[in-house]
Amino acid sequence: MKTKKFMTGFAALAFSAIILGACSPDENTAESSENSSEASTSEVSESTETEESSSDVVSAASLQDGTYTLEEKNDKNGYHAVFSLTAKDGAITDSQFDYVDADGKSKKDDDDYNTSMKEKSGIAPEEFIPKFNDELLDKQNPSNIEVVSGATHSFHSFQNYAQQLIQAAQAGETDAIEIDNGADLQDGTYTLEEKNYSHGYRTVFSIVVKDGKVTESDFDNVNEAGDSKKDDADYNTSMKDQSGTNPETYIPELNDELVQAMGEEEGTPGDVEVVSGATESSHTFVLYAQQLINAAEKGDTETITVDNFVSE
Repeated sequence: MKTKKFMTGFAALAFSAIILGACSPDENTAESSENSSEASTSEVSESTETEESSSDVVSAASLQDGTYTLEEKNDKNGYHAVFSLTAKDGAITDSQFDYVDADGKSKKDDDDYNTSMKEKSGIAPEEFIPKFNDELLDKQNPSNIEVVSGATHSFHSFQNYAQQLIQAAQAGETDAIEIDNGADLQDGTYTLEEKNYSHGYRTVFSIVVKDGKVTESDFDNVNEAGDSKKDDADYNTSMKDQSGTNPETYIPELNDELVQAMGEEEGTPGDVEVVSGATESSHTFVLYAQQLINAAEKGDTETITVDNFVSE
């Protein structure tokens, strides 16, 4: 399936902004150590950027009826993610996310794995996997699901993959999405752009991969004239007063952190720390970065167009 994707919007539902990032699963060894990213979500968000949760969605395509599937190619700790999502009448009616081994056995049924993870992280796959699926059905938007303490790696993967399936459902693309997780990044420039402007700005994002490493990250928010939010003096002053940071500070910081994180062995976008006072932008950055990394794993340089929702 092509990497061109479209994000979901439901005219009958109200959405908050994208707030969660994505990274590859490795909960057997590292879930509990990453709870600091979850704690960061309680910090002050960008009050000047927050969309009204009670507003109607005025842009973004609806889901088309069908069943949409995604599968990781490669095992990690003996398991890989499989995911199917069913949409009917513009809503998600079924969510089946799981980790399975080479024989198709679910991680939920691996007693040794569940016991080991429960002791280390306080939660096990038999608990958090059903929770992820139930929450998606309830919220209808992966961005509205709260991070599960002790399972941040798996949660971020779930949210990333749910977003990709929703984007496929918007386009009615039922071809299975294949994630070449853990593959070497292929050299090239990978780009993503939001289609719609929110509060006068939309996200544009590109990464450059050279010799298998991310060497450049250029995430930004631009207006219709192409001017960066970093250069909007009034916006920067207002946000700094309210949140303690602003785009001219956190945008370069996020870009620098992604290059650094991806330079580490088994580094992922989820290793980028949330910026205090800019949680929405931080999580949006990580989510979009993961999609660009997925594209780089496949060498697909087609621009990812995100038909992002915008509220009144």
